[in-house]
Formats: sequence, C-alpha cells, structure tokens
Amino acid sequence: MSSLNEDQAKEYWRRNVSLMVKLMVIWFVVSYGCGIILVDVLNSIQIGGYKLGFWFAQQGSIYVFVGLIFYYAKKMGDLDREFGVDEDE
Repeated sequence: MSSLNEDQAKEYWRRNVSLMVKLMVIWFVVSYGCGIILVDVLNSIQIGGYKLGFWFAQQGSIYVFVGLIFYYAKKMGDLDREFGVDEDE
C-alpha cells in the first residue's frame, strides 16, 4: 500500500464523500420520496397484485439500499486502484 501526499489524500477523501452524498441522496429519494411522499401516486400502479407505493415502503427501499452498498463497494475499489491504495498490492 502506497502512502498519499496531502493533496492526493484530500482529493481521495473529497471524491469518497462526493460518492457517499450522491448515494445517500438516491437512498433518501427512494425511501422517503417513494415510500412516503409519492405513495398515493405510486399506489395507483400495481405490480404482482401489490401497490407500488406500499412495495417501496416495505421492500423497495431495502433492495435499493443493498444495491447501493454493492455499487459503493465497486466504486471505492475503483477509486482505491486509481490512487494506488487498494488492498491487492
């Protein structure tokens, strides 16, 4: 594992925080927006006999959250390799 100079460490941290903020906004929109604010609109759509707003509130936001975890892990692996701080070396 190589060490980063101060500028590289700041850039690495800035990009990490930027990625986390974007993913948290997506999760907030899906869980709060689709599960609470837009529930009446989404409930007019049914998938497999279930109202879509109910599905987002009960399961959809969890599925999205798990997907975001995998996406974050992949993007952080890419970022680690780009800055030479990945664990494979």
